[in-house]
Amino acid sequence: MKALKLATAILALSTGMALAENPMVGGAAMYEDKNIVENAVNSKDHTTLVAAVQAAGLVETLSGEGPFTVFAPTNEAFAKLPAGTVETLLKPENKDQLTKILTCHVVAADAMSDAIMKMVDDDKGAHPVKTVGGCEFTAMYEGDKIMIKDGQGNVANVTIADVKQSNGVIHVIDTVLLPAM
Repeated sequence: MKALKLATAILALSTGMALAENPMVGGAAMYEDKNIVENAVNSKDHTTLVAAVQAAGLVETLSGEGPFTVFAPTNEAFAKLPAGTVETLLKPENKDQLTKILTCHVVAADAMSDAIMKMVDDDKGAHPVKTVGGCEFTAMYEGDKIMIKDGQGNVANVTIADVKQSNGVIHVIDTVLLPAM
């Protein structure tokens, strides 16, 4: 009986470890050996982001070597924008503006949450984050929750941190980050 309980406990532990190695985002497992785009296309919570990345012509870039840290807004984050904003941004004539917004969600580094928290601590509570798109945002945290304040004062909460990719890391966020006006 003890052997059966031990075997069950080991199986439960190893199953939990396997899940921890491949976190679920948007109902899909995220694999460390796949790049940011390969994983994102499988997340049902990031269909708007994937469509925007495609419209901006950033698929090849975000499939590249990196390293990248991507703060990935969910479909719900995009839905919080004023009505018609996403549709307008996806039009070909607005590609430059869309590209700017999307690249402001990307940092040219592999920044896991513990490293971000250390930078925030080193900077006494607020760390400036320079993005690929030329934006400067502010990283903060409260408890174990990382937050990013954008150029317009909006605060995005990291809802799923440290999703490792072959070319960086994704942190899922609940608000679209916008450049300063």
